[in-house]
Amino acid sequence: MLDMQMIRENPERVRAALLKRGRDVDFAELLNKDAHRRALIAESESLKAERNRISKEIPRLKKAGDDVSPLLARMKQTADRIRELDELERAAGEWITGFVGALPNLPDEDVAAGGKESNVVVRTGGEKPVFDFPARDHMELARSLGLVDYERGVKLGGNGFWLYTDRGARLEWALINYFIGLHIADGYTFVLPPHLLNYECGYTAGQFPKFEQDVFRLEEEGFQFLLPTAETALVNLYRDEIIPESALPRRLFAYTPCYRREAGSYRAGERGMIRGHQFNKVEMFAFARPEDSDSLHRELIGKAEAIMNGLGLHYRLTKLAAGDVSASMASTYDIEVWLPGMDDYKEVSSVSNARDYQARRGNMRFRRESTRKTEFVHTLNGSGMATSRLFPAILEQFQQKDGSVVVPEPLRAIAGCAALEPV
Repeated sequence: MLDMQMIRENPERVRAALLKRGRDVDFAELLNKDAHRRALIAESESLKAERNRISKEIPRLKKAGDDVSPLLARMKQTADRIRELDELERAAGEWITGFVGALPNLPDEDVAAGGKESNVVVRTGGEKPVFDFPARDHMELARSLGLVDYERGVKLGGNGFWLYTDRGARLEWALINYFIGLHIADGYTFVLPPHLLNYECGYTAGQFPKFEQDVFRLEEEGFQFLLPTAETALVNLYRDEIIPESALPRRLFAYTPCYRREAGSYRAGERGMIRGHQFNKVEMFAFARPEDSDSLHRELIGKAEAIMNGLGLHYRLTKLAAGDVSASMASTYDIEVWLPGMDDYKEVSSVSNARDYQARRGNMRFRRESTRKTEFVHTLNGSGMATSRLFPAILEQFQQKDGSVVVPEPLRAIAGCAALEPV
């Protein structure tokens, strides 16, 4: 959530920043409502002070034998007016919260304006494969190697689901285990969160109310939903809490399946595991002091790239333009893996800094030791990583002329082989 004080003091700067996302916001009505609400609060507080003064005066007047009925009548009128003012203030506050809560985060100053067309490739890593034979796509390879059963996945869950089998399940688990081992070695705390979350989790993450329809919801349980990413859970760990400054930065990671409707988002060529309703992901997350968030952002990007380099995959690092950065984030870098079967790069990790946007929504603060004052933390997240596109990338980038696929060295112990041979 944006800082209302910032909007109040410099609405044109906020408007200009949101224009980089393609959002033209008129703050006139918001500022009028805000001024009206503050006037209501001031009048209510003045009347409450008067009521307190008169309440103290009445016993003295009664003791002196004076008639206090005019004061009692005045007290009743004052109480009625206070109730009226408080109700008007509550309604104005709800309107303001709804307006501000629907605004996206401000992109950082160094984030380019525009949409995908303005994204910038920062660098590439790994060697782009070149084949001297007709290359196969990951679906053909997965079938010939007996790794994935697409048909039975659809039979069990419907379109957008698949089933890992035998060596495919072992390769998938090897990827997850590889990520977990790296993050533990780097000192990150392992978390296994619930997969069912409440509405407040989606709101704090910035996904609700706009994207309420994009999650799988359990209607009979009120508003509970299946997590779309572990970020939605991890960002809520310290909701409505004050974190000691000595505990920051707090580096975490979690493994979960991710459940997404992805309604209407399928495109030609996005077959197999490229886009689905359930996939596995290891997510990195951090809570930080404001002055530490930029260095932590670079750290998370470096960790995501280290995973790609460790697997030997060709990828590129892309800095997203404002219109392509998700609503909650101020800055995002995507790790995009090369998929020969699609002749394109696909995102496998998105590493973002939300600044204090999510912390304001979830009232997450820390107490600075030097001043004893509380400040909002900064929150950061990064996929570390999603497997549903790395798995296809491994098959497609490391395929051999005889139809086999070389298994990256870090995965071989759990995968149980150095190469996957056709069955």
